[in-house]
This record gives sequence, C-alpha cells and structure tokens, in this order.
Amino acid sequence: MLMKKISVISGCYNEEGNLQEFYDRLMAVFRKLPGYSYEIVIADNCSTDRSREILRALAAKDPNFKVILNANNFGHIRSPFNALLQATGDAVVALCSDLQEPPEMIGEFVRQWEAGHQVVCAVKPTSLENPLMFQLRRVYYRLLASISETPQIQNFTGFGLYDRKVIDAVKRFNEPYPYFRGLISEIGFKRVEVPFQQAARRHGKTKNNWFTLYDLAMTGFVNHTKLPLRLAAFSGFILAFLSLLVAVGYFVYKLLFWQTFSLGLAPMVIGLFFFSSVQLIFIGLLGEYIGAIWTQVKNKPLVIEEERINF
Repeated sequence: MLMKKISVISGCYNEEGNLQEFYDRLMAVFRKLPGYSYEIVIADNCSTDRSREILRALAAKDPNFKVILNANNFGHIRSPFNALLQATGDAVVALCSDLQEPPEMIGEFVRQWEAGHQVVCAVKPTSLENPLMFQLRRVYYRLLASISETPQIQNFTGFGLYDRKVIDAVKRFNEPYPYFRGLISEIGFKRVEVPFQQAARRHGKTKNNWFTLYDLAMTGFVNHTKLPLRLAAFSGFILAFLSLLVAVGYFVYKLLFWQTFSLGLAPMVIGLFFFSSVQLIFIGLLGEYIGAIWTQVKNKPLVIEEERINF
C-alpha cells in the first residue's frame, strides 16, 4: 500500500531569518507522522536577501524540498497560489514561511483530514499581531461575510489543509488573481475549523502594507459580491428623488416669499460637493470591478519562473 503524501506549500520574500527554522520545525512535524511521505514547495518571489541561497542549500540536502524561483516579484497573491497548483500530495497544507502560522498544527490537520474532512481551516480568534490591524481584519471579515453571495469563513487567512479533490476543484476556476480563502468557501466540501493564536513575527519585517491589504480586501469584494454595484444604482435613485423634493420645496418657498427669499450659495456648494463625492466613490468601485474584468481578459500567467529545483 502506497503511503499518502502531504504537500506543504508556502511563499517566500526576504525571509532569510526564518527559512532554516521553518524547515527544521516542518521536519520535526513529519518525524511524528512516519506513515506519510512529504514534499515541501517554496515559491521565492525574487528575494533580495540571502533567502535564495538558503533555499538552494536546503534543496541540496533534501530532494523533497522543492523550490520555485520567480523571475520577478509577482505579488503575495499570485506566487503562493502558483506553488499550491504545483503540489502533488494527497493533501496540501498552505502556510506562511514567516512562522506566524505554527507548522506544529499540521499534525492536527492530518488527524482531522483522516477523520473525513476535506477542508481543515485554521481560524485565528486571537492574535499577537498589531491589535489595530487584527481588529480591522475582523471588521473586514464580518463585513465581507455579511454581504457576500457565498458564506465566508470568519478569521480565516488560507492557513489549513486541503484534500486533493479540493485542489483539483480550485484548478477548474482558472483564476489569474484569486482570492483563495473566498474560493475555499465557494467550493464547499466537508469542512472543520481549528482555532489557533497567530504568533508575532520574530525575524524580518512584514511585507504587507496598507496598499497590499487594500488590494486583497477589494479582491475579496469584487470576487464575491455585487452589492457595491447595486448600492450605486440604489443611491442614484434615492439621491435623485431627494434632489427632486428639495427642488420642489425651494420652488414653492420662492413662490410664496418671492421678494424676501434668496437661494444663496451655501446649499448649492454643499450639494455639489456631496453629490460629487458620492459619484467619485461609486466610480471608484466600478473601476475595481472593471479592473477585475481586465485582469481576467488579459489571462496572464500567474508567474514567470526563472528556475525550478528538485521537481
């Protein structure tokens, strides 16, 4: 009987301080799972520190340690997703190489998988990250869940285990810029949630900033809800009706007090700026949806690979 294979996939960008410990902790996990074979697939997003040197050294001593070296930095969404699609295991574990997501949870993931769950999601009800960022993330997850056409998993970042059937289903979507955690919610299959506390980063600096987080947030919105577009239409109808009422009111008041009532500039200026702001907000939202369509139509590859090691 063939041993089941567990694939571990992760992205990497300037993680020289974490990679050796990441590998060592994974090996400690697999030593406790002697009934399974393993592979580790790391996609390096054109690191500028010693990450590539360390990855080559790890791959040289372990043929199950596979490395994808990207020709450029293709972002924090596309590169790990490309690594996920290259995994060959019966189950695939996705986690970050910065060690904020503990590799030691893989043992529990495997137990839940063997119990019949095709999707094992690690959710973080608590975190040692920046408290403000954690609360903002929680608000975003709740907001997306409340307006999404598909029920979303709360406090879920993609860290978890996925059966081969789930990975095959993910491939059928052919997403050039995927919102992975939303895809998992949409695909379905039998699922279980495992809570954990996200650790604080010990080495290096986070690669996320307000722009990357905004990009990820808007990707979730445009992929899983049409509500902003419908709000634009509803707001247009409501504001047009209110404007008509105001216009009629001013007209009647002017007829009644022709000599004493003057319109004044203040209402006109305030109204102009208000309606202009509403229009700009919804034009921006419309632009996000058009941008998503543009990304789909271009159908670019997820990444361009410079080199593969141990494949």
